[in-house]
Amino acid sequence: MNGERVSTSILETQHNDDSFENIWQELKWRGLVHVSTDEAALEKALSEESVNFYIGYDPTAASLHLGHLVQLLTMRRLQLAGHNPFGLVGGATGLIGDPRQTSERVLNSRDVVEGWVEKLRGQIERFLDFKGDHAAQMVNNLEWTSELSAIDFLREIGKNFRVGTMVKKEIVAKRLNSDEGISYTEFSYQILQGNDYLELNRRYGVTMQCGGSDQWGNLTSGTELVRKVEGAHVHALGTPLITNSDGTKFGKSEGNAIWLDPQMCTPYAFYQFWLNTADADVADRFKVFTFKTRDEIAEIQKSVEEEPYKRLGQKTLAYEVTALVHGVEATEKVIAASEALFGKGQLADLDEDTLVAATAELPHAVVTPDQLDMITVLTETGLSESKSAARRTLKEGGASVNNVKVQGEDSAIAAPELLHGKYAVVRRGKKNMAVVEVRNS
Repeated sequence: MNGERVSTSILETQHNDDSFENIWQELKWRGLVHVSTDEAALEKALSEESVNFYIGYDPTAASLHLGHLVQLLTMRRLQLAGHNPFGLVGGATGLIGDPRQTSERVLNSRDVVEGWVEKLRGQIERFLDFKGDHAAQMVNNLEWTSELSAIDFLREIGKNFRVGTMVKKEIVAKRLNSDEGISYTEFSYQILQGNDYLELNRRYGVTMQCGGSDQWGNLTSGTELVRKVEGAHVHALGTPLITNSDGTKFGKSEGNAIWLDPQMCTPYAFYQFWLNTADADVADRFKVFTFKTRDEIAEIQKSVEEEPYKRLGQKTLAYEVTALVHGVEATEKVIAASEALFGKGQLADLDEDTLVAATAELPHAVVTPDQLDMITVLTETGLSESKSAARRTLKEGGASVNNVKVQGEDSAIAAPELLHGKYAVVRRGKKNMAVVEVRNS
């Protein structure tokens, strides 16, 4: 993601499903309500008022990931329903970090956190509309937290929290009972987040906070603090942590988070992640990550059930979410790369970045310009286990370079055939592929 907002055309096409009585009912149907404060009061407020609400994002990495995308799209749905979003970047809380499930966070330097604040701010801004009657606003909790002295923190805020209540919060309790324990630094995080809600309530009239259900302890710290200090009853909504139908954690690939930044997760890898969605998960993913209506999703689900081999649901899902996050142009490039890899398009038409991303998971061999004979190429890439096996493959016409079949034991890759002057996609048979890269030394 390059910091540009989601194109105006995409924002303009987004709309809530008007078949629902109100936005609360739609959020419930989409599976976005896991826990909340008084449900009836919250539904009434969202139906009858224009609510100022916020979601906070801590800069604990250089990019947001798919878990954050759930929140970003929830913000956008609420904005489309006539509510006013405040995107909060935790310039202060990011220096602390909320308690992790297992161990203490490594504290990042102020310079690192400051840089990440700007990156996250750019990512958040892409998904919201900053014009019109319900224009979004961005805030940074460093603005008010940096003004607090230790004495003020303890006297004005800390006195409103009871240690007995704090230690009962799920993650805190888990850490307290572990060998690692929990530092006072991370223990105090919920106080700082609670203070964010208080400040936003005072400054902007914010009366609702959303976040992941794993943040529920922090969310309710805020509602309680506002109640004690201001005597006001405010709302909180916790969205569920998304899981796959087999019970595994959603949003991970090969042990890594699916980041929204294209430098940390290429558009090609991003697209492939969605393309690999299990049939049983397709409908739920459409509900959470797209603006498709329930009628449209029902049609897609019908296709998944009746013609699963076509993978229409996965292809549509991959296109929709990739276009939303990375733009239509990048998505079209990804699709072209996928087709070209499997012989349905021209590899030579792909730009270098897309080619590299599309072939990143393939076996990779580096050769010198004098090693471009096919016997060497096949053995160096591991496509053939020996020179004799390579000769046999070439004799039988079982190899291709850049989707063009080669034949003959003496065949070689000519310099003009190299993609971008240094790459070739080599195939043995139909499914065995590798990349060769030419370097001078």
